[in-house]
Amino acid sequence: MRIGQSSDIHRFAADRELILGGVTIPHEKGLLGHSDADALLHAIAESILGALALGDLGKHFPDTDPRYQGMSSLVILKEVGKMMKANGYRIGNIDALIMIERPKMAPYIEKMRENIAAALACEITQVSVKATRGEGLGFVGREEGVLAQSIVLLVQ
Repeated sequence: MRIGQSSDIHRFAADRELILGGVTIPHEKGLLGHSDADALLHAIAESILGALALGDLGKHFPDTDPRYQGMSSLVILKEVGKMMKANGYRIGNIDALIMIERPKMAPYIEKMRENIAAALACEITQVSVKATRGEGLGFVGREEGVLAQSIVLLVQ
């Protein structure tokens, strides 16, 4: 067994789509980043890399590489899933949290779980995604950005 954890932060920006968990969510702003800036999938992918002691997401998908410009983070997560499998591991479970003031995430969480499970070839029952608000506090509460966190258990 191996455990990994990670967090990812992206700021809001105009003229970008809001994509979290591989789901495009209607909102007046999206997240700024080199890829599609899906903070949730980035946190999950990096928690897997951490559990495998393979470094961080930037080591494998640097934001200086034009190949990753605008890339879907579902592709990144699938690639990390291949690394996991190549190292002899599979998902035990994932527990992830999105910290976002608005929009509400509840209508989208089930689809996020489906996307994550499909990308990592695991059961949806192995994937937990939760959301919480900043209650007006900090950069999340001021609607400046999004913070996502993930903990993953890998099993052989």
